[in-house]
This record gives sequence, structure tokens and C-alpha cells, in this order.
Amino acid sequence: QVQLVEFGGGLVQPGGSLRLSCAASGRIIRANAMGWYRQAPGNQRELVAHITSSGTTTYADSVKGRFTISRDNTKNTVYLQMSSLRPEDTAVYYCYYRPGFDLPTPFNSWGQGTQVTVSS
Repeated sequence: QVQLVEFGGGLVQPGGSLRLSCAASGRIIRANAMGWYRQAPGNQRELVAHITSSGTTTYADSVKGRFTISRDNTKNTVYLQMSSLRPEDTAVYYCYYRPGFDLPTPFNSWGQGTQVTVSS
């Protein structure tokens, strides 16, 4: 079992920046993937960014060039640097962890979610 704790959400003005972090603990498999999904009210949960323990990244088209995902394998922590934020980025952001390099399933480990609100 893996536990995830997220930090860094909040309120930011359009064009601003925020950094999310997510620390994993428990039975960590060396070859793994971590990342972020988000869910806005009335919308389905969608992938934001994904990173494997080898450093391969995947981004949603809507965040390419604005968001950067990174990780520190020594701390089992993943980060999401969000810049040029837009009101449509407003959502609850969920961190995940999974063994292997694929995208997560609902049966993998998920964080509790952190609210990001972009508004003037």
C-alpha cells in the first residue's frame, strides 16, 4: 500500500504560478510512475501530466508549454510547476502513484486532492 500527501494548492490570479508537490510513502516499487489528474465541477477527471521513474514525461495538450512535471526519486516526491495559469485550470488536482510506467487506473494509489483556483 502506498500513501500520498499533496501540498501547494490555493488561489492565484490569471497568469500566475503555483507549485504542487506530492510525497509518496509505503511500499514503493523502484520502477513506477507518478503524476497528476484534475477534475473541474461537472467534468470528468483528466490527465494533466505523467512522469516515470526513468524520467519520461507526458502532458495534456492543454498544459504543454505552461506546466512542468518533475520528480525526486530519492524523496519519492513528484512536483507540478504551473505557470501562465488560466481560469480553465481551476480544478481539484489529484496526485497518483502506480507500479510500472503506464497511466494509472482507479485501483492505483491516489492522493486526497488539492484545490487550485485561478481567478481575479
